[in-house]
Amino acid sequence: MQTSSDRHEYPAHWEADVVLRDGGTARVRPITVDDAERLVSFYEQVSDESKYYRFFAPYPRLSAKDVHRFTHHDFVDRVGLAATVGGEFIATVRYDRIGPDGAPASSPADEAEVAFLVQDAHQGRGIASALLEHIAAVARERGIRRFAAEVLPANSKMIKVFTDAGYTQKRSFEDGVVRLEFGLEPTDRSLAVQQAREQRAEARSVQRLLAPGSVAVIGAGRTPGGVGRSLLDNIRDAGFTGRLYAVNKALPPERKELDGAAGVPAHRSVRDIDGPVDLAVVAVPADDVPETVAECGEHGVQGIVVVSAGYAEAGPDGRERQRALVRQARSYGMRLIGPNAFGVINTSPEVRLNASLAPQMPRPGRIGLFAQSGAIGIALLSRLHRRGGGVTGVTGVSTFVSSGNRADVSGNDVMQYWYDDPDTDVALMYLESIGNPRKFTRLARRTAAVKPLVVVQGARHGSGPRGHAVRATRLPHATVSALLRQAGVIRVDTITELVDAGLLLARQPLPSGPRVAILGNSESLGLLTYDACLAEGLRPHRPLDLTTGASAADFHAALSRALADDTCDAVVVTAIPALGEPPTDDAALAGALRSAAAATPSKPVLVVHVELGGLAEALSAAASTAPQPAPAAPARPETQATHPAPPDGGRPPTASTRATPQGPAVPAAPLTPVSLPEDAHLIPAYPAAERAVRALAHSVAYAQWRRDAADPGKVPGYEDIDERSAAALIDAQLTRGESLTLGTEETRALLGAYGIHVHRALPAPTADAAVEAARTLGRPVALKVTAPHLRHRADLGGVRLDLADEEQLRRAYAELTDQLGTPEELSPVVQRMAPRGVDTIVRAVIDPAAGAALSFGLAGAPSQLLGDMAHRLIPVTDREAASLVRSIRTAPLLFGWRGSAPVDTPALEELLLRVSRLVDDHPEVVAVGLEPVVVATHGVSVLSASVRLAPPPVRDDLGPRTLPAY
Repeated sequence: MQTSSDRHEYPAHWEADVVLRDGGTARVRPITVDDAERLVSFYEQVSDESKYYRFFAPYPRLSAKDVHRFTHHDFVDRVGLAATVGGEFIATVRYDRIGPDGAPASSPADEAEVAFLVQDAHQGRGIASALLEHIAAVARERGIRRFAAEVLPANSKMIKVFTDAGYTQKRSFEDGVVRLEFGLEPTDRSLAVQQAREQRAEARSVQRLLAPGSVAVIGAGRTPGGVGRSLLDNIRDAGFTGRLYAVNKALPPERKELDGAAGVPAHRSVRDIDGPVDLAVVAVPADDVPETVAECGEHGVQGIVVVSAGYAEAGPDGRERQRALVRQARSYGMRLIGPNAFGVINTSPEVRLNASLAPQMPRPGRIGLFAQSGAIGIALLSRLHRRGGGVTGVTGVSTFVSSGNRADVSGNDVMQYWYDDPDTDVALMYLESIGNPRKFTRLARRTAAVKPLVVVQGARHGSGPRGHAVRATRLPHATVSALLRQAGVIRVDTITELVDAGLLLARQPLPSGPRVAILGNSESLGLLTYDACLAEGLRPHRPLDLTTGASAADFHAALSRALADDTCDAVVVTAIPALGEPPTDDAALAGALRSAAAATPSKPVLVVHVELGGLAEALSAAASTAPQPAPAAPARPETQATHPAPPDGGRPPTASTRATPQGPAVPAAPLTPVSLPEDAHLIPAYPAAERAVRALAHSVAYAQWRRDAADPGKVPGYEDIDERSAAALIDAQLTRGESLTLGTEETRALLGAYGIHVHRALPAPTADAAVEAARTLGRPVALKVTAPHLRHRADLGGVRLDLADEEQLRRAYAELTDQLGTPEELSPVVQRMAPRGVDTIVRAVIDPAAGAALSFGLAGAPSQLLGDMAHRLIPVTDREAASLVRSIRTAPLLFGWRGSAPVDTPALEELLLRVSRLVDDHPEVVAVGLEPVVVATHGVSVLSASVRLAPPPVRDDLGPRTLPAY
């Protein structure tokens, strides 16, 4: 480590693991005096050309003086970082602080020269780009604001590293050298570049795990049985297209195969395998895993899946064993799934990998699955496999990852892979913990913009599994769920709901709106569906009853008419068994529905079936032909299910194609077979109306989110905001302590700088003081107690309103002190009356894990009891502020409920936007509370406010790319 003459201690917080462009990992850390031999060895492996580009002259070896200079740093004015794999250097970067004349300097000089050197064998892996992000973050921490770099014109790769980084640059050419100067403050472009690189690297790292060219199962038993042997057999039986090896250290030297595993080469160690191994599946006792990982790393294995148990889920000793496992795997540049994992699956015909404990390969399909729990993973695979894809019989799986203890590869990594995976249309995730909610929300928003992301979260009312390392969050689960929904995540509560929604989204188009047509051969089932639609906030048309005698042709005609109706966005078909009909009618009905749906592929169709054993399978069958009606006369308008729901939401009238008051229905035309395209939409079927409608409601809400996300609105600027004065006030207050709640006057001043005016309240320790305060403020006034146990509790009698004269005020003061306590206990205040309106609450908080969130709801015990608060991530746009106001259940009270006057919601939305701006502009403002905010017919009145300041939480999403520290 550094000697005593160095100015700063070794900065361990600069150490980080990073994912490189090819999916491998490297360790970034400061260079110390102990690295002299590593540096010399590294330099010897660099080509003469690369050395020339670094030093602008032939430089075959480093002198002792060079080695001393490049390994002795003060970690302030001279800093060197190295990227390492297996403990050896593969790249270095350093900066030296310089003054205006280019000579070495110290603070307050804020410019530094930067230079890189990357081993030739590792060039093209994105190492220099990653090191630039880290050295820039180090420089900013040390007060450096600009980098300068001199590069030979022929060194196009290094020039590209700088120009592609996204920083604001100045470029010049002098004396045959290109000089680049750029500021180090993150810009929108630099952050976008960084996040795009992060996505490509993390997606590639998962791809290497899911699409390996060769797999070794380490711990495969010599005879059938056991975990390791089951994994080997599952991979072989699935038809894995790559090379498969078995590894068992107890294998006799003369044995080359395992019993019952003909054709699979067996070895005592992964080192004995002649050829590369892309993926190792480890199923050995936990005590043997370190040796196994070391062998894999030395052999060049790219990734490992650890099925072995006995880690963090087993207690403190196991947690430390898990930390060591992650550090060891990353030191060799490997990503890790597990430990305690169920395995991974890839159904692609080019891969056919079942490296899991699932005995059967799932059907190929378009759904990606991620489960932190092996048991839930089994349940999900079983539901999707049963009846051609679970209850709906629609589709299968593209990829499956069970992360176990989620020590390294997490749901965030898999989301990065799914984002541009052409084989995955819908992502389903079972999460028991979210290690990095801020990053998860960012990735979810981007993923949901291109494909549905459905999430169910376990352990919602307690701590997560012991095996998971998660950041603490102060936000309640309901708030986190609301923030996820804002990011486009389809939040569901059960595994059944997860599958129901996922299968609908996988094979049906998104609806254009909430209008739902209902048709079928059961009036009662239609009414249940209608009621379920109303309960889910949809707008159902009155059900169309085809009667129990309806034929497949009747269903076809009715569905065709409903889909052609411009007032219909989706169709739910209800079906019960036709009495006396042969069971072959299941296939005929399925064919009729699929044929009609194929003619209008832009609208989703769902089926609710009761005891029709073959219908779900028939609907999902990949048949090449299906019946379609010949041209027929158009149906009478009276028979179409196009009427909106009755305004009172009561029991709707029903229609029948068998007989109507206007006359007989149009007879159905005969059916003839017609070819369907192979990618025709397959119709999901559900055994209960509530499940079908809930899945449809999720699809409707997600479709609306997609439309809104295309035009998210803007964060408005207000000319009266004084950001500089607010910053000065905050800095002055924080000199008093690291965390503090502002006083009344300081709170009013800070909020006033952002155009948020808090009504003045004067203390009233005596009745005479209350009278004087009323004279100062002007009558009428309100008298309120501010003691913590009575604050904002008007229901306890701690508020007296509309006190118009001195007599009323003195009487109210006496009543309060007689009933509730002494003035010292009550801390009464006097405030001028605000215009009457609706009392609301506005809050903002910065959570260290989830980020900044803005919350809104109505004031009062009922709203608090019901938890009727809405939440949005900060910064909030104008459209998000409008939706925030309208998303609480009690929102009708703001818009003229039961004849009351609508209040000034535009003024309320502006207040929300100003609070959002305050917290976004000044991360030191960690909490804001405005309660109550009275929203009148004209304007808003903030009657009470509180602000808490603290040093801002670390924003790792604005820093360099890193893997979670372990």
